[in-house]
Amino acid sequence: MKLNENHIEQLYKFTREHFVYHYDVQTELVDHLANDIEEIWEAQPQFTFEQARDISFKKFGVFGFMDVIEQKQKAMYKRYWNILWRYTKEWFTFPKAVTTGVVFMLFFILLQLKYSFEILFISFLCLAAYDIFRHIKNKKKKKTKKEKRWLLQEMIGETRSGFSFLTFVNVFNIINIFKLDFSTFSFSWIAFVAALATFLCIVFYVSSIVLPKKSEELLAETYPEYKMV
Repeated sequence: MKLNENHIEQLYKFTREHFVYHYDVQTELVDHLANDIEEIWEAQPQFTFEQARDISFKKFGVFGFMDVIEQKQKAMYKRYWNILWRYTKEWFTFPKAVTTGVVFMLFFILLQLKYSFEILFISFLCLAAYDIFRHIKNKKKKKTKKEKRWLLQEMIGETRSGFSFLTFVNVFNIINIFKLDFSTFSFSWIAFVAALATFLCIVFYVSSIVLPKKSEELLAETYPEYKMV
């Protein structure tokens, strides 16, 4: 006996009811469940669809789909950071390296001013707040439209807002704890801090602007079924 379209739709609903919210993870689990149910029916055709489905589900153990979700998240996080690094590296090759050099020089000059930390603090706070606000707004729109959720797509959004917040908090804490005054640093230390600030600025730009703009392209690259959906 073979599963029909109604059975497949029921399996998608079943995965959602068991806390699997991303369409790509749902699809993988539905494919696994469908194949297993058909094998169960071949051995014991008297079972109903629901009985065969429950037998298949029990094979996942007491935590259900949680282990599969965790494995998929780990694999996708690795892919996400590879993508992020791929686009970040572009800013250290010609012609984008020219822009990177200009940003470095701006930081190098700014850090020699007496109130450089206050200027950077306020600027980054405004940028981070704007980026997080925009992300939350876009997320609400997607929920209203009830679009399918993809694991990579969500990581592109969640990681960028998390990066903004964590970077801001950590830098602020370090500077406050050590009472750093960049204007008193030697040129070599100012150059080092400027290089670090430039790198973080590029990562922030790539994660906040570049990847969200390329999300459609990246999703099509990652998921063969994305265009069909």
